[in-house]
Amino acid sequence: MGRNLQNGARLRPVDLARGHGLSTQAIRNYEDAGILPAADRTPHGYRTYTPLHAQALRAFLALVPGHGHRTATSIMQAVNRGATEDALRLIDESHAQLLDDRRTLQAVEAALRDLAPVPQERGDTFVGPLARRLGIRPATLRKWERAGLVRPRRDPQTGYRIYSAADVRDARLAHQLRRGGYLLEQIAPLIAQVHSAGGVAPLESTLRDWHARLSARSRAMLTGAAALDAYLDCRPAPPGDEPGTRSP
Repeated sequence: MGRNLQNGARLRPVDLARGHGLSTQAIRNYEDAGILPAADRTPHGYRTYTPLHAQALRAFLALVPGHGHRTATSIMQAVNRGATEDALRLIDESHAQLLDDRRTLQAVEAALRDLAPVPQERGDTFVGPLARRLGIRPATLRKWERAGLVRPRRDPQTGYRIYSAADVRDARLAHQLRRGGYLLEQIAPLIAQVHSAGGVAPLESTLRDWHARLSARSRAMLTGAAALDAYLDCRPAPPGDEPGTRSP
């Protein structure tokens, strides 16, 4: 291990709070949650902190933007109880989730690119012809309808499902994403977004924002990793890990 800040200058809760724009209650809450190591107490029962606590707080606040409050809390709790491997596993899981989100975005962009406008002269279509066009069973289209992915109207006389050009577009988008392995409940929000945006074209700005959010999250994970590494380097060595005590 590196530097040990446990015995550094003593800090009051207000000192730690002011340095990070927080309230003293937030500092106490973070300690109670295990985000910060346990504080020492004065003979009168007041909490006192050290530069190690300040380093822990910096690490937590740096982890939150990339990993979210809940995961950042779990990471710090694991580190503070000496379970560094658990903390690293949580970080790995966050990176895996970020990669999965990037793949989802790529699949959505590919699906949208493949959605050529349906010529209006084709007019409406029925479940059988649409199913044949997509290479799926009519029962699949009916399942998608129950899941809210497509919303065909009904012929008032025959009761047959009638798919408009917009319905065909939705079905093709759903088909592309299902082929990519995405679940119906994952596809439904995208279809709803296509509707609210008034079609596929207006989603370009949404996709740009999505890219920007993923990039910001990725950079935030780098920042969080550096702060956590600094905190790990400052923590006291666990029992049996001091120099000269390791097994050969």
